[in-house]
Amino acid sequence: MGTFRSAALAALTLTIGGLTIGGGLSAAQAADDIVIAHVYGKTGPLEAYAKQSHTGLMMGLEYATDGTMEIDGKKIVVIEKDTQLKPDIGKAALAEAFGDDDAVLAVGPVSSGVALAMAPVAEEYEKILLVEPAVADSITGENWNRYIFRTGRNSSQDAISNAVALGKPGVKIATLAQDYAFGRDGVAAFKEALNGTGAELVFEEYVPTDTQDFTASAQRIFDAMKDQDGRKFLFVIWAGGNNPIGKIKAMDPSRFGVEIATGGNILAAMKAFKALPGMEGATYYYYEIPKNEINDWLVKEHQARFNEPPDFFTAGGMAAGIAVVEAIKKAGSTDTEDLIATMEGMEFETPKGKMVFRPEDHQALQSMYHFKIKVDPDVEWGIPELVKELTIEDMDIPVRNQ
Repeated sequence: MGTFRSAALAALTLTIGGLTIGGGLSAAQAADDIVIAHVYGKTGPLEAYAKQSHTGLMMGLEYATDGTMEIDGKKIVVIEKDTQLKPDIGKAALAEAFGDDDAVLAVGPVSSGVALAMAPVAEEYEKILLVEPAVADSITGENWNRYIFRTGRNSSQDAISNAVALGKPGVKIATLAQDYAFGRDGVAAFKEALNGTGAELVFEEYVPTDTQDFTASAQRIFDAMKDQDGRKFLFVIWAGGNNPIGKIKAMDPSRFGVEIATGGNILAAMKAFKALPGMEGATYYYYEIPKNEINDWLVKEHQARFNEPPDFFTAGGMAAGIAVVEAIKKAGSTDTEDLIATMEGMEFETPKGKMVFRPEDHQALQSMYHFKIKVDPDVEWGIPELVKELTIEDMDIPVRNQ
C-alpha cells in the first residue's frame, strides 16, 4: 500500500523547470518526503511581491540541493497556500499546513499583519515559521515566539540604513506611511534610528493601505514642512500598489524645499525613481549590487528563465530556501527542536552574502545598501547605485523581544 501510494503521489507531483511543487494533496504525502508549506499572499495588492518570493524560494531550494530538490535522499515537496492577505485566512492556512499536510516547517507570509496573526499558530503546533518577506519589527519583537525565524529584513534594518543615508545634522524629515504594522513599525524604528544623527523627524502622516488620492496628506505634510529650516525630506515608507511617490512629485514639493526620499523597492515601483535623480536611501537588494557566487547564479539563471533580472523579493525568497536546506542538512533532522538548536546562530550564504540568525530573536542579520539614484535612458527604472554597503557590523539592530 505504501509503495503504491508513493508512486501515485510521485505521478501527481507537478514539476516545472526542474522545481517540484506539491499537487495539493493534503496529508497523503509519501512518508519520507520533506513537506514545506509556502503560506503567502498569492492574490491581492502584494501579488507581485508574492510571485517573486515564491520564485526565489524555489530557486533557493534548487541551488542549495544542487538541482536535486532532495536532502539526504528525501524529496522536497513544496505546498502553496494563499493567505489572500487576510490574517484569519493566514492563520487557518498555516494550521492546515501543520495539522493536515504534515509540513515540517512553513515559509511566509508577505504581509506583516498576516504574519502577526500566524505567529501564535507556529507556537501552538510547535513548528517553525520562517518569515519571508514580512518586515514589521513586532514579528521578531513583542509578538515573537521561539518558533519564529526571519530571513527577511526587519523595520529596524530598513530604518537604521535609511537613517545613515538621510540623517545629517540640521535635516528635517516628514514621513508618509501606510496605517498598519509595516508602516507604523517602520516609522517608529526610523524615528529611533535618527537619534544622535542631528536630524529631526518633525511630522508623521499615516494613510489607509488602499489610498489613491494623496492631495490632503501632501498638503498636511507641506504645511508642516514649509517653514522648517535646513534640508528637508519627505521619507515615504510604502508597500504594494498605489505608491504615492509619483503623485506627490507631481504636486511639486520642491516649491517648499522638500525632497522626496524612500527605501528600495521592486523594479516596477522604481520606474518612478527616474524622476528623482540623485535621491538617496537604503535598500535590501538590487541585483547589480552584491558581488558573490550565489547572486551571480541567481542573476544569470533568472535572466535565462524569465528574460528579466531577479527582483527585490526574489533574493529574499532564495535566502529562505537556502536557509531551509542548510538547517535540515546541518541538523540531520526535520525535528523542530533539532532545527531550532541548529538555526540559532547559524551562518549561511545568500544572494546578499552572509546572513546570521541572531540567537536572541532569530532575526537574520544581513547587509543593507546605501544608494543614490542614477538615471540611464536605456533602463526603465531609476538605478540605485551603491554608495556604501552597510554590513552586519555597521548596524546595531535592537533586540525587541525581551
